[in-house]
This record gives sequence, structure tokens and C-alpha cells, in this order.
Amino acid sequence: MKFTVIPVTPFQQNCTLLWCEETLKAAVVDPGGDLERIVQAAAAKGVDVEKILVTHGHIDHAGGTAALARRLGVPVEGPQEEDDFWISQLPQQSRMFGFPLVESFVPDRWLHQGDKVRVGNLELAVRHCPGHTPGHVIFFEPESRVAMVGDVLFQGSIGRTDFPRGDYDTLIRSIREQLWPLGDDVVFIPGHGPLSTFGDERRSNPFVADRRYG
Repeated sequence: MKFTVIPVTPFQQNCTLLWCEETLKAAVVDPGGDLERIVQAAAAKGVDVEKILVTHGHIDHAGGTAALARRLGVPVEGPQEEDDFWISQLPQQSRMFGFPLVESFVPDRWLHQGDKVRVGNLELAVRHCPGHTPGHVIFFEPESRVAMVGDVLFQGSIGRTDFPRGDYDTLIRSIREQLWPLGDDVVFIPGHGPLSTFGDERRSNPFVADRRYG
């Protein structure tokens, strides 16, 4: 798997363009906005976007989904349906945060723990990681050892849990039970900020570091 990270929206959200090297079929993960930048990145890489993947329903991750899906004529997969209340409120979120008005949408496929998502010849594993939002999912590509984790985990931090239906204990459990078993060597693309590895976070992240590394 190849990928490039495209910061979008005033929140500098890490939208990811990933693609299969064999087929040049691609997916856009979390198109929060700045669609021209995303489309231009795909053109520059010479890839054909065949679907949109969404980790959760917050506007900086999902705000551009409906418009991009319509523009490219592609389906939307994810998140898990417990985030439907966030997606249905995207127009209200845009007014709240001063974004241009955006549309809500209904994914072509809601995703669940253990599901698989295909992009060209790639197969991404889906893990349900609630806590930041109740329907948050992450995507893991086992061959390249890369995970796209949205706002579950950051370098040195974790996702906020003070939004409606966020829960701190649930988020910590998601990280420890759904992310750590994938392996310390996994590189993860967070929703914001620099990339890191699960091993580095287990050693040094003050929220979720393991005692065994102390």
C-alpha cells in the first residue's frame, strides 16, 4: 500500500489518499474538506479513486464526503452506524464551527468490527474503536503495517471525550484492546498531527503508556 497525507480544513485534519500499487485503485479516508486539494493529489499520483472511507462523523473528517462522493461517483464506507447522529448533524456542525454549509449523507455501507474493505487488491481490516465517538472505526492494512486511526490516538495524546456520547474509559479500552494487539511496529496516521507507531505510544504516551516499558 502507498499513501499520502493531505491536511484539510482549518483543523488541519489528516485526510489520507491510499492506493494499491498493482491496480492504482485508491481510496480517500476522511475527506473533511478542501476537495480540490484531494482531487489534485489523486491526479498527481495517477490513481483512480474508487471509494471513500470515513472513520467517524465529525465535520473535519466527514464534511466533504457527500460532495466528493457525488463528484467522483463513488460509494462511501464507514463509519459504524452509532455515528449516524453526528453525520445527520453535519449541516449544524458546519454552522457551529463557521464552515461553509456541508451536507449530511448515508454511507453505502456501515462498517463493523471484523469487516474487510477492499481497495484494488488491498484488503483493509476494520476495527470498531468507540470513545471519541460511539461509531468510530479504524482501518488497518496488514501487509504495509499501517493503520488510519482517526481521532482515537495521536502522537503523545488521545482523542477528546467531552463531545456528546464520548467516553474516556471506553476510548482507553479501545486503544488497548483494538490497537495494541496489531503490533508495536504498526505506523499509524492520526486524525491530526505527525505519524507515530503503536510501540512509541506504549512507551511514552502519558495517557496509555504500558507499565512494562517503565
